[in-house]
Parts: sequence; structure tokens; C-alpha cells
Amino acid sequence: MLYPRIYDNLEKYLEPNRVLVIYGPRRVGKTTILKSYLAETTFKYLLETGDNIKFAELLGSGRLDDIKRYVEGYDLVALDEVQLIPNVGQGLKILADYVPNLKIIATGSSSFDIADKVGEPLTGRKNTLTLYPLSFLELSQKFTPLELMRQLNDFLVLGMYPEVLTTENRTDKIRKLEEISNSYLFKDILALDGLRKSKVVVDLVKLLAFQIGSEVSINELASALAISGKTVEKYLDLLEKSFVIKRVGALSRNLRDEVKSKSKYYFLDNGIRNAVISQFNDLADRNDIGQLWENFVFAERLKTREYKKIYANVYFWRTYDGKEVDLVEEYCGKLHGVEFKWKDEHVHPADEFVRAYPDSEVKVINRNNFTDFLLFL
Repeated sequence: MLYPRIYDNLEKYLEPNRVLVIYGPRRVGKTTILKSYLAETTFKYLLETGDNIKFAELLGSGRLDDIKRYVEGYDLVALDEVQLIPNVGQGLKILADYVPNLKIIATGSSSFDIADKVGEPLTGRKNTLTLYPLSFLELSQKFTPLELMRQLNDFLVLGMYPEVLTTENRTDKIRKLEEISNSYLFKDILALDGLRKSKVVVDLVKLLAFQIGSEVSINELASALAISGKTVEKYLDLLEKSFVIKRVGALSRNLRDEVKSKSKYYFLDNGIRNAVISQFNDLADRNDIGQLWENFVFAERLKTREYKKIYANVYFWRTYDGKEVDLVEEYCGKLHGVEFKWKDEHVHPADEFVRAYPDSEVKVINRNNFTDFLLFL
């Protein structure tokens, strides 16, 4: 079964002599979207992959005349997995600057790697799309609200990776998740020169998996892993740049007792989080349903903001005496607070937050109202 993707037609994002860069985690469907588009396009195109050693050497060489001859006669050049190509940014710059009217698409999975190689050379020469695992927003194009609610248990436990959702058998779904986690999750990070302590990275991710929704102490993580705080911060940065986790900082502007220096970390996919700790029990047999719910809604809201191009600053808010707001989005000149609650229980949003920020609002997101929160802004 094929699910609709938000970038269903790459045509509208293409401009001559600008590179369309598609980022995202591994296994979320970037190659599928690219090939689906190429199967429909009327452009004469060249498709190359980063693991084509001959082409990678050519594009990374900077040899202008040779590169121009290689793509001569094509309207479109599509490059898949470009993070494998040395000096790819300079090669893409040559294509954009010296081949008139050429359209270019480049996909890649390793955000930090591509950003270093592509970002500066292509300043002013690229459009960027970020593709995540399937989103609630995308699935709403295929399923009714009731049908989506019936799948909520699987979404929270098994996540939203395309190949997991398209697999029928639960055992096979879990096997797919474990394969993604074990074979792909840390591949980009562990490929870095000088980073060989794979066990430390895995152990760090496991610690984060148990701290969803809680403030994370760098010193405590460093002590538990027997490494320095700077090393922990480096690994956290790499995990975020490779689309495993997302950091949220604290909002602190008005009150003296607001938490300032701590951060929270969420996983971009619940299934990956559960695969890391090998926990696939149904919701009825779990004691972490609150964490699963908070992580799921946070990740889906992130996708909605990205796909609807809503640019917001994102925080959490907490005081030292325990008052808190799980998520604060700042957009359109206003603070929008959110409390995540799995159970439909009466909750008093943080009155102190509203007093400290008079133009703000706080609402509770639970199973009865989350669909509107994820689908509309």
C-alpha cells in the first residue's frame, strides 16, 4: 500500500539553476518520492547515486569541463544519497552555475554531513525540503478520523516509518523497526572519523528514551556514561542533526524562578524510541503511556509545522517549584502553550504562565481533541 506524501509533486519546487535539496532520516521515502517523480516527468533526466564511485569522483573533482560534458543534453539531473560524494557542494555549485537552465534534485540522509558540504557552496542556490517518517497530516488524506483513531495504538508503539506502516503482520513490523534501528539509525553518526564508541552512543539514546518529557541533565548523562559533558553535548548534537532526536530549550523571560539552562529531548519517531529499549507491548501493558503520548504529539506537531511552513520558536516552560507547560510555540507574535494529557481528565493549565505572559494561551491536548491540533494551525 502506498501512502500519500506531502511532497507529491516535486515539479512545483524546481527552479532552473537552483538545487532542490531533500533532507531526511534514512528509510523515510526520499528515494521513493524521487523515483516516483522521475517516472512521471517529461524532462530528459539523468539519475545518479552517491555510491556510483565513478560519478562521485567526477562530481567531487571540480573539473568543470568534464562535469558539463557528463550532463550535457539533460534537462534535469537527479542525485540520490549525495552525502556519499566528497566535495558534493562544489560539484552541485558547478551544475547550478555553469549549465544553463538545468534543474537539479539532490537527496541525502545525513543532515550534518550534507549541511557541511552543501550549505555554504550553495548559498542562494538551493531550495530545501525536509522529509520525515509518515505524518498524521499525510495519513489524513487517506483515512477518516475514525480510521486514524483505530490505528492510534500502533502509531504510539510502532511509529510512522513507511515500511512499518505498509507491513501487515505485527511481528514483521517489529522486525522492520529493529532493522531500521540497528542498521540505519546510527550509521551516519558512526561513519564520522574519530567516532568509534558505538556502545556509548547507543547507551546515550537509551537514557534519553527513558527521559521523554523530563529535563535532561548533561552532567548526569556524562556521569552515567563515564564520558565528559562536552562529549555528551557533541553526541546529542549529532543525534539531532541526523534526525534521531529533537532538542527543546527552556523559555525564560519574565520570572526569576524559571528554569533556564535545561533541555528536553524528543524522538522523531515513537517506533524508533521503543526499538531502542526493545519495548513493544500494547498500551494496556505499559507504564510509559504518558511519555509515548507526549512524544507522538510533539513529533507530529513538528511535522505539521514543517509541512505547512509555519515558522515557530519552540520551548518548554517550567519553574523551580514545579509549575510547567509541556510545549510553548511562539508564532504570529504570541506564545501558545500546550499540555499533553493522555487521559481525558480535567486539568488546570498553568495560571502562573498566563500571568507571566499575559498575551499567551494554554490548552490541553488529549485523545479527544488532538486531531485538530495536528492538522490545523
